[in-house]
Amino acid sequence: MHLLNFRELPNQELTQIIDTAIAMKNCPQKYVKALEGKTAALVFQKTSTRTRVSFEVAMTQLGGHGLFLDWRTTNFTMADLSDEIGYLSRNVDCIMARLLYNSDLNKIAKNSHVPVINGCDEKYHPSQAIADLITIKEKKGKLTGVKLVYVGVHNNVANSLIEACTKTGVKITTVCPIFNEASRDNELLSDAEKTGLWESTLDLKKAVLDADFVYTDTWVDMEFFTDPKYVNEKEERIKLMMSYQINAELLKGTNAYVMHDMPIHRGYEITDDVIESPKSVIYEQAENRLYSAKAILLKLICI
Repeated sequence: MHLLNFRELPNQELTQIIDTAIAMKNCPQKYVKALEGKTAALVFQKTSTRTRVSFEVAMTQLGGHGLFLDWRTTNFTMADLSDEIGYLSRNVDCIMARLLYNSDLNKIAKNSHVPVINGCDEKYHPSQAIADLITIKEKKGKLTGVKLVYVGVHNNVANSLIEACTKTGVKITTVCPIFNEASRDNELLSDAEKTGLWESTLDLKKAVLDADFVYTDTWVDMEFFTDPKYVNEKEERIKLMMSYQINAELLKGTNAYVMHDMPIHRGYEITDDVIESPKSVIYEQAENRLYSAKAILLKLICI
């Protein structure tokens, strides 16, 4: 079994992963030897803070070992990827890969002898979505019937949120004036639409009025934010997106919790005062990446 997105994961199993993560958070001592003697290869092509920390710490706290592999310092850069994965997967119990391209992730999964976890690519970010749902359930005590509003660029995070929410009974509204074409998955959106739990609008003020959670993400991927080749598109995006900023004025009259998957561009998609407000659960959400990683690893390695 792989976790590349949520398409092949039954709704009940996704809910079980979330509940397991909460149980692991509440009683960590019960799981200190759960993955004793196991090794997870952690392959990084994209930059990372939370994904690397969460999966590496998760393996340590579960009694196993996380083997960090920087794509640029391996032979992944010069050899056939299928050959390298054919070798790597004979040495480890699981592979977590954070990549630029979903096509490479699929090649890894096809040639791996062990479970593969998508640690983020341009289409999906399942481990983040699981952490998000952990946070929602902790705050509301349930998932079914909760309303989440995602504001920003429709990207990999939006895809996984839509898929995860509609599989667990969360009502999700996306407010996305920009669609990242590299992230487009028409089948995912078609399936979500059929559930009646996802809708899309550009009426931001109306969308957030009765929201339980308001969620945003960076408008420009971190690896491009300071890239001079991207400066014109960055400026255009900021110009278009500033009216969709999460700020105190927007949230006036609502009781919504505020979420952001991090890293944050302060003063762009969200203001400092909202980040630091009592309704912000951003740092709890980020902490829950650890328990998301633990539950995913336990599920895939111990099958």
